[in-house]
Amino acid sequence: METAAAVGGSEEAALAGPGAGAAEPLIPREAAGEGQRVEESAAAAPSFPDPENGGDCADGLWELPVEHASRRPECGRCSRPQKVCLCPFLPVHPLDISTNLYIIQHPAEENKVLRTVPLLAACLPQDKVKVKIGRRFSEERDPELSAICRNPGTLVLYPGAEAINLEELISNSPNHLSTIIIIDGTWSQAKDIFYKNSLFRLPRQVQLKTSVSSQYVIRTQPTNKCLSTLECAAVALAILEKNDHIQKTLLRPLQALCSFQLQHGAQIRLSKEHLLKNGLYPKPMPKNKRKLRKMELLMNSVKI
Repeated sequence: METAAAVGGSEEAALAGPGAGAAEPLIPREAAGEGQRVEESAAAAPSFPDPENGGDCADGLWELPVEHASRRPECGRCSRPQKVCLCPFLPVHPLDISTNLYIIQHPAEENKVLRTVPLLAACLPQDKVKVKIGRRFSEERDPELSAICRNPGTLVLYPGAEAINLEELISNSPNHLSTIIIIDGTWSQAKDIFYKNSLFRLPRQVQLKTSVSSQYVIRTQPTNKCLSTLECAAVALAILEKNDHIQKTLLRPLQALCSFQLQHGAQIRLSKEHLLKNGLYPKPMPKNKRKLRKMELLMNSVKI
């Protein structure tokens, strides 16, 4: 019945002509309710300022001053953050040594948090230790290093088939050995530096014959007998200076560093050799034949 009345009303409006009290169009009640809700929500929605009409916009946030992150204050001697300074474990006075130590450091090692070279340098006289950062060295770029490498009293510490055990060389060499060069980096980085710089093949090549396992337990080593840069320097200087106290003194800050890290969440890192032999290596074996061969040599305790 409502429909008939509505239709009749529309016909009367059509006959009366435009503007003569036209009836409202028929709208279902559900649609009318939805339309009303849409209008209400549109009216309640927040209005954002229009930048074209002089209003502010989010782009203005970029004009606010930026607070740059600052590094924690570092100790001037051990280069550690002041809150975890390791100076109490360093010698009160630098060790008295006659050997000059040159550290050839890969650039990737320079900014690592748990590096050992700053601790090593803090234990020695400034005029006895020098750190050179880079991957490529030549006579033209570094004449000082070139002269050091050509000196018959210079040694380079790098293991290999042509290397002589340092202890044997000391006992048989009549010449005074004044300088030792140590490469600081991962094993692949050290290999790249040694073989791609002809300067480092001029001095006599030596290696350490030791059964001591690394105490740098917070970083993974390839084998159980691989040592950190600080440990290599500690053993080498003790042999060259014929003073075992040097090794103990240099290892003390490294032991303190590892102990602190382990107390604050770090975990002991076992060598790749140990993980492979005991079936604990967490990564899939490499598909590259050369890398797979290296893994097999580690499992069989063959020196790479």
